Amino acid sequence: MSTARKKILVIEDEPDIVRGLKDSLEFEGFEVLAAGDGRDGVRLARERAPDCILLDLMLGDVNGYAVCEEIRGHNSVVPIIMLTARSQESDKIRGLDVGADDYVTKPFSIGELIARIKAIFRRQSRLAGQDEILRIGPSEINVKKHTLARKGKKPEPLTFYEVELLKLLHERAEQPVSRDEILDKIWGIQANPSNRTVDNFIVKLRRKVEDDHKRPRHILTVYGYGYKLVP
Repeated sequence: MSTARKKILVIEDEPDIVRGLKDSLEFEGFEVLAAGDGRDGVRLARERAPDCILLDLMLGDVNGYAVCEEIRGHNSVVPIIMLTARSQESDKIRGLDVGADDYVTKPFSIGELIARIKAIFRRQSRLAGQDEILRIGPSEINVKKHTLARKGKKPEPLTFYEVELLKLLHERAEQPVSRDEILDKIWGIQANPSNRTVDNFIVKLRRKVEDDHKRPRHILTVYGYGYKLVP
């Protein structure tokens, strides 16, 4: 897979981390843009149209949650990976709720972060030229436009990982898909007992897809294993 010309925007106020990320990402063939504060990051996200954003949660001027919300206000599609020194589950869930697609906790492995970024671009390349509609109950998901529509309601934007998770489950409809496989195929990472990324995304998607997210009919839990989609 060629990574040439893919632009990655790093919004981070610690110069040593920026230098390390820039060196590693450029070595992999990516073009790297860097912003040292949230306002400059939002500006670059608008002006330079990056293919992926690495966003620090604790910035000097504006916190990462606010930056993420502002970027999502004009771009619902670009993948955003949040870099956070916080390991509290509530902080991660809040990040996902404001539109982040993923998070890594500092100190993080550069190799794992690059694997996640490459997994994003692999899946993006498979969507090229598609205008596919997935139907799940009363919902229609436009894979290319990253929107979810329900009769009588305004279409709702979906993030990159939300679409990818729905697409994978839809491809395997009526079949259980393990958390390990989901993490590997979509996030490009190996499962570990503390990683609740998939579970957090399922919670988000149920709120959007299900009539009653507490009693799901379409995105079902297979206890001790993973999830199953019933369209």
